[in-house]
This record gives sequence, C-alpha cells and structure tokens, in this order.
Amino acid sequence: MSVNANSQTERRIVFLVLLLAVALPLIFPIGWKTEVSGYTKMAWNLIESTPDSVVVIFSFDYDPSTMTELQPMAEAMLEHAFSRNHKVLAMALWPQGAQMAEQAFAEAKKAYPDKAYGVDYINMGYKVAGIVAIQAMGRSMAEVFPTDQRGIKYQEIPMLKNIRTLKDIAYINSLSSGTPGIKEWVMAGRDAYGTPVTGGTTAVSAPGFFPYVNSQKQLHGMLGGLKAASEYEVLIGKIGSATTKMDAQSIAHLLILIFIAVGNVKAFRARRRRDAI
Repeated sequence: MSVNANSQTERRIVFLVLLLAVALPLIFPIGWKTEVSGYTKMAWNLIESTPDSVVVIFSFDYDPSTMTELQPMAEAMLEHAFSRNHKVLAMALWPQGAQMAEQAFAEAKKAYPDKAYGVDYINMGYKVAGIVAIQAMGRSMAEVFPTDQRGIKYQEIPMLKNIRTLKDIAYINSLSSGTPGIKEWVMAGRDAYGTPVTGGTTAVSAPGFFPYVNSQKQLHGMLGGLKAASEYEVLIGKIGSATTKMDAQSIAHLLILIFIAVGNVKAFRARRRRDAI
C-alpha cells in the first residue's frame, strides 16, 4: 500500500473517531460538571433571591443565527424563574425573538406543565424601536403592548392586572446577541427606573458587558456563551442541551490534542529513521 493510501486511510479513521466522539455524548449525555463563574452565579442569585408571584420580563433579543448559544441559557433561566413561581412576560426587540420565546416556553413547560398562559407566562411579541420602546414602557406598559402575541387585550391578561409601568417589574432578563439588547435595557431600564437587569449573550460579545457587572452592578451577572449556559444548568440541577453540547465539545478537543500528540510522535520517529539512514 502506498504512502498516499495510508494517509487517506488515517484521515478517514480520524474523521470517523471525531464523528463518534461528538455524536455519542449528544445521544447519551455524560453530564460532566463544570466550574461556575462568578458572573453566572450572580445572574442565578438575582432570580433565586427574588420573591415569588412577581412579574418579570424575559426579552428575547436574538434570532436563529445565535440560538445555539442563547436558547439553552434562555430555557435554563426560564425554568429557574418558573421554579421560583415568577410570572414571566416574554417580549422581543428582534423580529424573530417572539418565535425563540415560544420555543423556550415549550421546553420549560416540559418540566412545569401546570404553568398556564396568561396566568403564569405571556408572550407579548416583537416590539419595534428598541430603546424608545423601553422608555415608553416606563410610562405605560399597556400603550406599548395593546395586545399580546395572540391578540388578547392587555387589560384581559390576569397576570398583568397590577402592572402599569416598568417600575412594577421585579427584574429584566435580556438574552441578546446585538443591538438592541442588553445595553439598551441597562440604559433605559436599570439606569432610568432602577429595575434590576441581568442577561446572556454570545461568548464573543460577553467581555464587552463585564464592565457593566463590575461597575455599580448595572448588570446583575452575565452569561457568556454555551459554557455559561451549561454552568447555569449545573446551578439548577439539570442536564440540558448546553451540558450535552459542552460534553461533545470537550471530548472533541481532547481527541484533537491526542491526535496532535500522536502525529508529533510519528513525525519524530520518521525523522529519526531518516537520520539513521
């Protein structure tokens, strides 16, 4: 067999092993624990320490292009809010965010099937204008949301009967992959009305928000990327999609390191054989 044929065979073996390494943890979750960062713990603490029966906002400020990172954290934080009996008002500053909210509710309701629409959670849909819409919510929630996603009038929604402005909201959780998103909620929600804000974003965007966490707690914690989502799942005792994806990623990284080591050993031995000749 030629050298080229051997190389082709080795490549196929490497690809097959990597495929199995990534696929198997997704099918059979391992549930490896991960160290929880202080930023993730702060976000968890805000939801955990908020009294029950209050109304909170989950703003789905992203679209399917970033849902791999953001959807798992939305689902985990939503389950945590349901466990604390918080009444969740979902909305979106991005056009497709309302659909992301529907998917998150469907997943969270698997763990909390008794949660009723309009009583325990509501989807108010997409609202255009970003920071202008948030500022308007500080004056009148009913004017910004005359109806919900299904066409139900604001005044007819049981969980919102005592919610008039943004000041009546216990906290805001923005899952954001850009603008408008977390920054606008901090400026128009927390800074203007004093409503606590937390949230999550993609791993590449997270470092830009850490100063908001460290500076006078403009942000109560921050989840950055899939790893932070898996950390949050650890805190709520769940083996969810983030944990299984991180398992697959960790095994793939480990295998790549092993392949690099094996390749270097083979190259070193081949070099020694050439030198001996």
